[in-house]
Amino acid sequence: MSDSIAGMNQPLTGQRVLVAGGDGEIGSVIAETLAQDGADVAIAGIELGPAKEVAERLSTEDNRTAAYQFDIRDAASVANLASSIEEDWGGIDVLVNAVGILSVGPSDQFAAEEFRKVVDINLTGAFLLSQAAGKLMIAGGGGRIVHLTSVRAILGLNIGGWSAYGASKAGVHLLIKQLATEWGPHQISVNAVGSGFVRTALNAALMQNQDFASMVAARTPLGRIAELQEVANATAYLASPRSSFITGQIIYVDGGLSASQ
Repeated sequence: MSDSIAGMNQPLTGQRVLVAGGDGEIGSVIAETLAQDGADVAIAGIELGPAKEVAERLSTEDNRTAAYQFDIRDAASVANLASSIEEDWGGIDVLVNAVGILSVGPSDQFAAEEFRKVVDINLTGAFLLSQAAGKLMIAGGGGRIVHLTSVRAILGLNIGGWSAYGASKAGVHLLIKQLATEWGPHQISVNAVGSGFVRTALNAALMQNQDFASMVAARTPLGRIAELQEVANATAYLASPRSSFITGQIIYVDGGLSASQ
């Protein structure tokens, strides 16, 4: 096996990766997958303790890990996060944004304050993270940014009232296209992984409702919801050199849901 082929088995060796929200259920699986691909992984969360737990679990002799605390809603906190990583590691090669909040309710009753909270975390936070990492990537000669998004950005749902969540993720889609266009000359790619329902603790109660589970399966060509690792695999692909000529795109990990609606 040639050295070049062997190197692709760990396509992120030597890459400095920040996983914002890497202490969460989806983010931690993504962080583990990136670490297995050879990356040095910084875990950032709203609380330092859980981020440290993930970082310590992923640390090996072959890669570095670190933990940081930050608030995605606070521009100064996000800027301080980027500055800390620059000071500790010299820069960021890959940003994965796995931070998000899901809040649903009937649109005619949904509180304006809650709507702003969802947008602040899901959309404004995505911009602040991209901006802070993008500055370092521009100075460093390039990089990759991957956001997690959802089919709810492009598809309505006739139950629940997903106005705030869907609108925030739709904004992320346009943000991705704008940043990809604007930062392409700096060799920065900006993409997203868009999922449907994923098998998480958050969705466990929903999926225990047989009527709801049957409705989701019937609407999805592959007949099931996504597993955590399937979302992580797509994220790892966009974070790696294997996706070198892909930017401004959303890869849907949704079993064909978005294709069929």
